[in-house]
Amino acid sequence: MNINVLAFGIAKDIFGASAIEVELPEAGTVTDLRSKLEEKYPRLKQLASYMIAVNDAYAADGDALQQQDEVAIIPPVSGG
Repeated sequence: MNINVLAFGIAKDIFGASAIEVELPEAGTVTDLRSKLEEKYPRLKQLASYMIAVNDAYAADGDALQQQDEVAIIPPVSGG
């Protein structure tokens, strides 16, 4: 299945786009997505932490993904 992934902040710079498409197996999980992304975009591993949100909620690594899910990469943020 193909998953559309939205990127924000530094993740957008790492991907070179505000959205990318990632191919996963039919029973793909957030862990599978994270592995594929870090394999294709090694700079992503350098972030202290980043979260993956699915359908407007933070996702756990074992959560299953569906092709129609809205997936976003949320990089660490700092403020003051």
